[in-house]
Amino acid sequence: MPNPKRRHSKERTSTRRAHDHLKRRALSECPNCHEPKLPHRVCAHCGKYKGREVIEVVEE
Repeated sequence: MPNPKRRHSKERTSTRRAHDHLKRRALSECPNCHEPKLPHRVCAHCGKYKGREVIEVVEE
């Protein structure tokens, strides 16, 4: 296997890693309770998905 003859500079390394940062999660609003939730997932606050109740949520 060939090995690099010279080391990569710090600029080249950091330019390559410029897109490796974490991205903010995309949140959508629940149409029933208007709480933020992940898209295509059941709402954790009201337990509804696409207008119907999928899970029962126990209120404390």
